[in-house]
Amino acid sequence: MRRARAPRRLTVDGQVWLWNVGHTHPGCRTYVALRRAEARGAGALLRLVYASGPGRVTAGFPYGAGEVAAAGGGHLNLNEPGVIRRLLDLATARGLLPCEHGVREVDAWPLFDALVDRAPRAGSGRRDGL
Repeated sequence: MRRARAPRRLTVDGQVWLWNVGHTHPGCRTYVALRRAEARGAGALLRLVYASGPGRVTAGFPYGAGEVAAAGGGHLNLNEPGVIRRLLDLATARGLLPCEHGVREVDAWPLFDALVDRAPRAGSGRRDGL
C-alpha cells in the first residue's frame, strides 16, 4: 500500500516527474507539488495552489481529499494521474515551470478554468452540491 503523502511517478515523453497532493491550513488550500525526478531534493518545485474562496471549493462534503470544484461548474480530482498530466501540460505551455532551484507557487484556479472548459461534460463525474 502506498503512503498517503509519498510522491507518485508520472512519465511524460521519457521525463519522470514526481507529484503529490496535499491540503494545508490556515487558509484552506489544496495543492499539487510537481518536480522532475532527477532533481529530487535539490531541484525546482512547482506548487499549484487551489485556495478556498467565494465559489471555489477545496475541501468538504461532498468532495473528498484532493478534489477541487467551482460553483459555476466543474470538478477535478487531483488524485488522478490523467488530471495531473493535463495540469503539467498546461503549466508547461504557459511557462509556469520553475527554471532554477527553489519553490514556485502558482495560483492554480486559472488552470482549473482552462481544463474544465476543455473537459467533456457527459460522464465527467461532477457531483451536485455547489
